[in-house]
Amino acid sequence: MTQDVGSGAVGSPVERLDGQAKVTGNAPYAFEQLTEGAVYLHPLRAPVARGRVTEMDTSAAEAVGGVRAILLAGQVEQLDTRDRELAVLQSREVAFRGQYVGAVLATTPENARHAASLVRVSCAASPPDVALEGDRADLYAPEVVNPRFGTDTEQGDTDSAFEEAAYFIDRTYRTPMEHNNPMEPHATVAHWDGGELSLYDSTQGAHSVRATLAPLFGLPTDRVRVQAPHVGGGFGSKGLPHANVVLAALAARSVPGTPVKFAVTRQQIFTVAGHRTPTIQRIRLGATRSGELTAITHDVVEHTSRIKEFAEQTAVPTRNMYRAANRRTTHRLAALDVPVPSWMRAPGECPGMFALESAVDEMARECGQDPVEFRIRNEPSEDPETGLPFSSHNLATCLRRGAEGFGWYDRNAPARSSPDAAGWIPGVGVAASTYPVFRSPGSRALVLAEGSGRYRVSIGAVDIGTGARTALTQIAADALGTEVSAIDLRIADTALPYANVAGGSSGTTCWGTAIHEAAGKLRAEHGSAPLPGASAEGETTSNPESGRFAMHAYGAQFAEVRVHADTGEVRVPRMLGVFAVGRVINPRTARSQFLGGMTMGLSMALHEEAVLDHELGHVVNQDLAEYHIATNADVGAIEITWLDEQDPHVNPMGSKGIGEIGIVGTAAAVANAVQHATGVRVRQLPITPDKLIS
Repeated sequence: MTQDVGSGAVGSPVERLDGQAKVTGNAPYAFEQLTEGAVYLHPLRAPVARGRVTEMDTSAAEAVGGVRAILLAGQVEQLDTRDRELAVLQSREVAFRGQYVGAVLATTPENARHAASLVRVSCAASPPDVALEGDRADLYAPEVVNPRFGTDTEQGDTDSAFEEAAYFIDRTYRTPMEHNNPMEPHATVAHWDGGELSLYDSTQGAHSVRATLAPLFGLPTDRVRVQAPHVGGGFGSKGLPHANVVLAALAARSVPGTPVKFAVTRQQIFTVAGHRTPTIQRIRLGATRSGELTAITHDVVEHTSRIKEFAEQTAVPTRNMYRAANRRTTHRLAALDVPVPSWMRAPGECPGMFALESAVDEMARECGQDPVEFRIRNEPSEDPETGLPFSSHNLATCLRRGAEGFGWYDRNAPARSSPDAAGWIPGVGVAASTYPVFRSPGSRALVLAEGSGRYRVSIGAVDIGTGARTALTQIAADALGTEVSAIDLRIADTALPYANVAGGSSGTTCWGTAIHEAAGKLRAEHGSAPLPGASAEGETTSNPESGRFAMHAYGAQFAEVRVHADTGEVRVPRMLGVFAVGRVINPRTARSQFLGGMTMGLSMALHEEAVLDHELGHVVNQDLAEYHIATNADVGAIEITWLDEQDPHVNPMGSKGIGEIGIVGTAAAVANAVQHATGVRVRQLPITPDKLIS
C-alpha cells in the first residue's frame, strides 16, 4: 500500500467541522427529531431477576390523561428473532431484573412515566444466581471470544518451564462489572409510514441497526431507514442495537403514523445497554535470572447472560505482547441471571492488560529489574502467536521516550518510608498498551464532482463524537488533492452507501480506505479536474497484507500518584502517554481521543464498580451519584505525545486506530504507582482506600 500525501490535509490540526453547531446547541441529536405530534414511551421493567410475570394490572395507568397505548409482554406481535436479547415482550419469562415487560405511550414524557409507575406487575420469582466465582462447577469454554478469536491457545510446555524458572509468580487479579455512561443516553425516535420504518437513533452504526431490525419485523432492508446525525458518545454501548431500539419500533406499530420517542434513563442504562463483564484473571510468569520471560499463562473467568452469550477476549493481548517460548491462554464463562454483557471501550485489552501489566510489574520487581527495562528486554521481534513480522513495532521507543519525558529514572527509586508534611506518599508507575489494527471489508463511499472544484463525498459512517466527520473530510481532501473546504461530506444515514459500525478503533481505517479508493478511481477515470456529475465508488476490502504482517498499535503510559498515609485516598496529579499509532490524521482530534481514553482508564483504576445485589440480582448503584466516574477534580495534568510512525501496510492512509488504546494501560500504571508509593499491591479494581488501610 502507498500513502497519498495529496493536498496536505491529512496531518493538519483542523478544527472540528461540527464544533460550532455542537457548542451553540444547533447540532440535532436523535431525541430532538420529529417532535411535532410525537408520543413518549416509558418502559415497564421486571421487578425480579428470575421468574415469570403472572399479572399486570393497567387499570390505574389507563386513567391517566394523554395515555395512548400500553404494551404488555406476551400480548404483542411476534418478532422474527432467535436473539433472546432482542425478543422484546415476546414472552413473560424474566431473565434479569429490569428486563422490559411492557411500555406506556403518552403525549408527554411526564405522563408516560407517571402512568408506568401505576402499572402493577406481579411475578412468580425464583432465587437468582448472579455471583461470579472462579471455582464454579458450571464454568464452560465458549466457542470463540469477541469478535472471533479462539478461546484457548497453548504453545510449548508451561508447567515444565515454570518448574525450571529462576523467578516465578502466580497472581490473581479481579476487575468489576463496569458500565458505559455516554453523555447522551440511548435514544430512539421510531416512525412507521405504511410498511416503512424510519428511525433516528443514537447509535454507532446506522447500517447495523437497519440490518438488525429489518428481519425482526419481516421487512426488506430498503424499507427501513436509520439516521444518526449526531451522537453524544457510545464507548461500545451503542455499537449493537439493544432492546430499547426494538421496543421503540415495536411501540410505534401501535400508533401508526405517529412518532414514538424513547430516551433510556440513566438508571435504565445499567440494565439494557450492555456492560463490561467482571473478570477473575490468574496470571503465572516464569523468568530466567537475567529477567527473560520463559513462560506465561493467563486464565480468565467471566460472566455472561443466560439468554445470550458474550465472551470478552480478555486474555487475547497476552498472546502477542511479550516474548516467551511457553504460553497458554484460556477463557471460561459462567452463565448467570444478569443482563447481556457487551462492548465497552477496548473490550478484552482493557481488563486483560490491567492484569498482565500488573503481573509484569510484579515480576520486574521480583527479578530486581527496572519495570521499563524489563518490558524492553522482553519485547518480541515477531508476533509470538503467529510468527509473523510486525508491520511496525515501536513499543520500546514509546517506553524510552516516555521514561525520558516523565523523569522516570529520577523518580523510580524505592518508595519513601514516610509521608511528607501533609501526609502524602508519592509513587510512580508504568504500563504498556496495545490494540490490534482491525479492517473489516464492505464499507463503501461515493465521490461526486459538483463543479467549481467541489466534491460531495457520501458514506453511511457515524461520528459518535470522535471527530470522524472532520478526519474523513481531511482524507477526502487529501486523496482528491484539494482543500478541506471543497468537500461536502454526508454521513450517518442508511440512504448513503454502507459503512461498518464505529467500533474496534477501525472507523478511520474502514471508512477512510473506501473514500481513498473512490477518490483514486475518480481521478484515474476523469482526471484531476472532473466535469460536474462525474462520480466513482470505492469499497474497503480485506487487507491483503494481513497474512504477511501482525498489525498493532502500541503505547507506554506513566502515572504519578499521591497516597494519603492516614486515609488511603489516592490522587493522580500527572500522567503521560506516548503512543505509536501510525500516521495521525488530525492531531487536534487525536489528542482529544487519547485524553479521553486515559481519563476513562483513571476512572477504571480508582472509581468504577457496579455492585450487584446477590439476593435481588440488580445493580445497587445504578446512577452517577453512586456509580463513581472520574470528574474534573480527579484528573490532574495529562501529557500526550506520539511517534511519527510510518506503516504502509495497515491502510492507504498509514493510520492505526486511536479511540481505545488510551484506556488500555492506564489502570495498571496507576496500580503500579500505588504499589511503588505504599508497598501494597492492589489486585482488585477499583483501588479504594479500604484496600490500602488495614
